[in-house]
Amino acid sequence: MLTRREAQKLGAALPFKSLSNERQLKRSAVDENKPTKAKHLKKLDTNIFESYLENLWNNISEEKQAIFMYLDSLWFSLYREGSTKVLRWIQKKKIFSRKYVFVPIVCWGHWNLLILCDFGEISKSESPCMLLLDSLAMADPKRLEPEIRKFVLDIYCSEGQQDMKRVISKIPLVVPKVPQQKNGDECGLCVLYFIHRFIQMPPENRSIVKGDTYFMQEEWFCYKEWESFQEDFLLKNGTS
Repeated sequence: MLTRREAQKLGAALPFKSLSNERQLKRSAVDENKPTKAKHLKKLDTNIFESYLENLWNNISEEKQAIFMYLDSLWFSLYREGSTKVLRWIQKKKIFSRKYVFVPIVCWGHWNLLILCDFGEISKSESPCMLLLDSLAMADPKRLEPEIRKFVLDIYCSEGQQDMKRVISKIPLVVPKVPQQKNGDECGLCVLYFIHRFIQMPPENRSIVKGDTYFMQEEWFCYKEWESFQEDFLLKNGTS
């Protein structure tokens, strides 16, 4: 996988829009404060991940963009560290105006993906749920559940909805079976693929609530397609 130095060399050739200087400075400050061991992991760092995600996003239709939204990949980590600004940033995005919200999570040097489904429908007919997609299931993704539920609760509280604790405690958190990474470097790209595939074929919400995750079985995920995505995506972004 790319290192930050390699990405900088490729910067002029990449077709996606560069991150603003302010975002680069914020992100670099957080990355530099990570343990030394994490700096040497051959994975997508947050700068590269965000650039790839922006490129992916810019290639989907406006119709799709009206249904989906994603949060910055550092926001959950900053929230865990006690940042008081994150909830204000999220509030400005009006995330519950979308049917699906992607929350990339990077913790303990590993990437996974939280998807908030139908949260704008809590008081309506559709039942909200949360999906947690992890390409390394043996790492026990459910250990994030308490922090995820607190994160969601605090988002609602920041919007003036203080009485949501009981409601949020009952929202299902489903961990579907997804393709598993073959080495320690693929988790970031796996998350990008999960986002790409979910946008292509979002599931029926009623199936999620019932715990029926057929949509994430073989007919939904194809290892051949995953390998093709991996090769094509890196090639298009100048990493061949």
